[in-house]
Amino acid sequence: MQRMGLGHGASGAPKPVKSARVVGDVLGRFHPHGDQAAYDALVRMAQDFSQRYPLIDGQGNFGSRDGDGAAAMRYTEARLAKITSLLLDEIDEGTVDFIPNYDGSTEEPRQLPARLPFTLLNGASGIAVGMATEIPSHNLREVANACIALVKQPNISDEALLELLPAPDYPGGGQIISSAHDIAQAYKTGRGSLKVRARWVIEDLARGQWQLVVNELPPGVSTQRVLEEIEDITNPKVKTGKKALTAEQTQLKASLLAVLDGVRDESGKEAAVRLVFEPKTRAISQEELTTQLLAHTSLETSSSINLTMVGIDGKPVPKSLRQMLAEWVSFRQTTITKRSNSRLSKVLDRIHILEGRQLVLLNIDEVIAIIRQSDEPKAALIERFKLSERQAEDILEIRLRQLARLEAIKIEQELDKLRDEQAKLQDILDNPNSLKRLMVKEIEADAKAFGDERRTLVQAEKRVVAEIKIVDEPVTVVVSDKGWVRTRTGHGHAPDVFAFKAGDQLYGAFECRSVDTLIVFGSAGRTYSVPVSALPGGRGDGQPITTLIELEPGTQPVHYVAGAAAAGFVLSTTDGYGFVAQVQDMVSRQKAGKSFINVTPGAALNRPSPLLAKGREGEGDALQMATHVACASVGGRVLTFELTELKHMAKGGRGLMLIDLEPKDTLAGAAAYVRSVTISGIGRGGKAREETLEIRSLNNARGARARKGKVADLGFKPNAVTRVV
Repeated sequence: MQRMGLGHGASGAPKPVKSARVVGDVLGRFHPHGDQAAYDALVRMAQDFSQRYPLIDGQGNFGSRDGDGAAAMRYTEARLAKITSLLLDEIDEGTVDFIPNYDGSTEEPRQLPARLPFTLLNGASGIAVGMATEIPSHNLREVANACIALVKQPNISDEALLELLPAPDYPGGGQIISSAHDIAQAYKTGRGSLKVRARWVIEDLARGQWQLVVNELPPGVSTQRVLEEIEDITNPKVKTGKKALTAEQTQLKASLLAVLDGVRDESGKEAAVRLVFEPKTRAISQEELTTQLLAHTSLETSSSINLTMVGIDGKPVPKSLRQMLAEWVSFRQTTITKRSNSRLSKVLDRIHILEGRQLVLLNIDEVIAIIRQSDEPKAALIERFKLSERQAEDILEIRLRQLARLEAIKIEQELDKLRDEQAKLQDILDNPNSLKRLMVKEIEADAKAFGDERRTLVQAEKRVVAEIKIVDEPVTVVVSDKGWVRTRTGHGHAPDVFAFKAGDQLYGAFECRSVDTLIVFGSAGRTYSVPVSALPGGRGDGQPITTLIELEPGTQPVHYVAGAAAAGFVLSTTDGYGFVAQVQDMVSRQKAGKSFINVTPGAALNRPSPLLAKGREGEGDALQMATHVACASVGGRVLTFELTELKHMAKGGRGLMLIDLEPKDTLAGAAAYVRSVTISGIGRGGKAREETLEIRSLNNARGARARKGKVADLGFKPNAVTRVV
């Protein structure tokens, strides 16, 4: 576009031309890509919502932040923005190398002699084979100040550098709510994610009414996207494979409609972004409405940072912010050195010409005589006055008007100026400090000419999490052997009142609160968590647990517990290992759960045993904390030891050895107890048997953890251990 005369020159801004003409020149002279690819690049450089400092001044429809496309290239017009002078002004002064274009008909520069690091100013986003980049835009003044500081003090600390360049500055404004530590880490490592929030104002209306008006959005977020998200929440669709809306969808819809009455987009020429939210009533608190909107829409989102860039060496490498700035400083020093050398050679050439003319004016009559009389005037002039070939050629081409006396004065004045410039350029080339001073002076001038105020507010805030209000009440979670779950209000339900599908039966009834959590144990040791409030209620069969979690392929749910966050359980595996963990340790935000218990090949999980239980009949409903652990092997060995010998492992794992098993023997189960445990198993004829061991029998099997224990005369093979109290 500069070669087409579309750059700002001495005569001011040029008249724009059709974008199609620009695209045609690009394809013909530089890059034989598709015309749409070239036009898309031109469009992006003209969008003030995509680039912090647009490089093209576009006229016509160049699209919108809502995703509307630009008009066809035959309709739009373009010219270079004034700021492109920072990229192009020095391109013909020997500052960068030129290489042949694709067909060798012309040349193109390897890089542009940027007077400021545009990689940081406008950022970059892209993907390639095996790598990606996501460089956010920054404020020109802040980048300039950071560059100046790095020129003056190459060893400046990271903290001081971040005071000058604290965070990205997005084209659409918004607010960065990440902590200074998170931002510093992202800049230091070259990778990270920043939390960005929209900005809004509260407009007071008549009769105490008010409305929330969003006027700045996070990067990559449009008003259309926010409206679609609100539509999806307030008018949810049944998910694929489901017969009805999930409890989560219903709760989310109810919570948003409880505070939001309506939303409309009033964006236009007067306001690039104006998204109006009306509260349900004027009594709704502003904080309640903003919390719901920020938590469930893109008004609060994440913006990734990946500072991968092609350096001076042509290699794409992840860099830190300091490395990016230092590389540009080095590049700029080289550029100024090359520019100074180029200007110095032109100055010396001009001085050489003027010195020849000066000599001619002193001997004008003799020069004229030689030219008139000699057959080879050029050679004669060189021999007589010791001129160079360049000077002699210039003298022979000189016009008669330039032989006037006034011309001699002009030559003398021009020589004085050129010699001053020569001295300055030589000083820049010889003295590194002079080069640095010039560099700082130029950066300051460019920052003054093109700098503007920061748009994005940097203020750390906690990320909003909207908690759906749940009535805290007693409930009983009912789980069947085949994994059907449901809840019943209240406690004290008799097990025989629960009905199940044919062939199914009760696994367990957990008395807890509606604010507690159900933990599901997968056969591979993974734990999955479901809020009790999200479980179906009523007297039906309930819902398969597999519809509420995403099981690891090839596994199945084997055990369940439900309780408060601090509720503790003894977890064990059939190979004789175990540990203590709490419900809060096993909770996962992901439906796919998390790996928690190490289950070795051939082993399996035993039924978890709670650390708290109700007292015996007549002792009231007071909960009692277990003090000991009882282990029983399939071979009939029993070992009891103090609970304090087990470790609480918040991050899970394999645990400690509970009992020293004989070869081919396995652990039937482990239970925490106060006074007695019940051991269940299979007797002769496949009949179910169970035996309750009281404190005296348990004390006889007392030993240290990881011992073999004692053989118990049970008369059957144990397969589970449960605790009475």
